[in-house]
Amino acid sequence: MSDNVGCDILLRLIGGPKTVNDFLISKGMKDTQIVYNEEVMQSDWKNQYENYTTMKSSNTLLKDFYQGKIISKESTEFLLGVLYRTSTGTNKIVEQLPKSAKVAHKTGSSGKNDSGLTGAENDIAIITLPNGKTYALSIFVSDSMESWETNCKIISNISKAVYDFLKK
Repeated sequence: MSDNVGCDILLRLIGGPKTVNDFLISKGMKDTQIVYNEEVMQSDWKNQYENYTTMKSSNTLLKDFYQGKIISKESTEFLLGVLYRTSTGTNKIVEQLPKSAKVAHKTGSSGKNDSGLTGAENDIAIITLPNGKTYALSIFVSDSMESWETNCKIISNISKAVYDFLKK
């Protein structure tokens, strides 16, 4: 489940977006920036572009998180459990993977503006292969005029191609 109001409440409790941004920088996330909470991002379309990361940084964060280098062991285990139970985005990274695949993921999307532009359709994941090895995968579709279904299918197709390549 994803809850933008809940996210904003948590951000307020810990000191706001700057606190998260500073924490991420302290963990080596140099090409990531968190400026606005969800409420501010949704108040003006262009605000979403001030919050960003790269796929490389996202994958590094996922890898370090999975290896317990970001937060406490207890918090890592709790959040991994939440991510393994993600029920949204079944048409993204997980769609074409085997039902037995172990996937911890988090989706994100901006919706469309009045011109039909999708600012972001994203999914990031930690995926365990049948041999027990894991990999991080971040797929970001941005500034797309395609339909929601097409954007999600792009993510799904990339995920399947990566999984098939790495399981060899």
